[in-house]
Amino acid sequence: MRAQSAYILRAPPARRKLNQNECPLDLPPPLKRAILDAVAAAPWQRYPEFVPGELLERLAAHYRWRPDGILAGNGSNELIQATLSVTLGAGDAVVAPSPTFSLYRLLTGVLGGRYIGVPLGADFEYDVDRLISNVVRERARVIVLNSPNNPTGSALPAGAVERILRDTEALVVCDEAYAEFGGPSAIPLLARSSRLVVLRTFSKAMGLAGLRFGVALAHPEVTAELAKGKLPYNVNLVTLAAAAAALREGPLFAERTRQIVATRDRFVARLATLSGITVYPTAANFVLFRCRTVPAREVFRRLYDEYGILVRDVSNAGELTECLRISIGTDDDMDADLAAMAEIFGRPNCPA
Repeated sequence: MRAQSAYILRAPPARRKLNQNECPLDLPPPLKRAILDAVAAAPWQRYPEFVPGELLERLAAHYRWRPDGILAGNGSNELIQATLSVTLGAGDAVVAPSPTFSLYRLLTGVLGGRYIGVPLGADFEYDVDRLISNVVRERARVIVLNSPNNPTGSALPAGAVERILRDTEALVVCDEAYAEFGGPSAIPLLARSSRLVVLRTFSKAMGLAGLRFGVALAHPEVTAELAKGKLPYNVNLVTLAAAAAALREGPLFAERTRQIVATRDRFVARLATLSGITVYPTAANFVLFRCRTVPAREVFRRLYDEYGILVRDVSNAGELTECLRISIGTDDDMDADLAAMAEIFGRPNCPA
């Protein structure tokens, strides 16, 4: 454990917070009040439902999967931990794209497994053949497919999950935290394979990051095993009420997602016109870019110090040298970032 690097994040206050891939829009006040009214009417001295049956039925309708194949979690991070904890033994291999969400590497190490990162392509596209060959060679117990991938924004090509299920014997974990924003989903394949787990979260498109809610979808016998790796009564009354309310307001969140995607596409197109950076394709609610003429750490500092814009500095990872990641905020946020970037890359550095 002493050799592991902890998952940490420094997030100082910022006028424009664009570093954690959060939804830029809070829940409407009437919806918040409805959630709080429902919670106020519930008995707080009682534990929440051990299995939230009514909510699982609503989730099943939303994801078009069976309720006994859905496990609710305190954010999808808890379900990542549960999935790996009931799957890995000492020395078992986990294969994942590199770079990807760092929690997978951390938890694999904590559980005594072997983590094999498979480099993405030149533009951070998925190399499915290379992933499959590593799974087969290492006899991997699990393959993780984060799509769209964090921090690169890469989406799996169509048919990739089918190929991996066919050509390997690993448990395939599809982390679809950003799936509402783009890319194919593996959910339709759940009826065809019991070696598939799909993870979804309400933190991104649903804007409930502060309440922590996620789900794992799999064959019912698999979710029964995953449940052994989570804590009982893991989702509190407030979160259960908020998740149910979010599902009732499906059209609202679908429209908000369309707005975020439209803002992303406009921003990426304009960002790509700036000299001195390389912008990578994205299907998520964030975009990764590489700084070519000004060091990434200098760009990060100046965005924050001079313009009040906080982005994510990922430039310390090997494949991500000189890269920054920026979440998609409001149109005003993105206009401000474009103006700041044009200043930074268009004029010499001014000493702080």
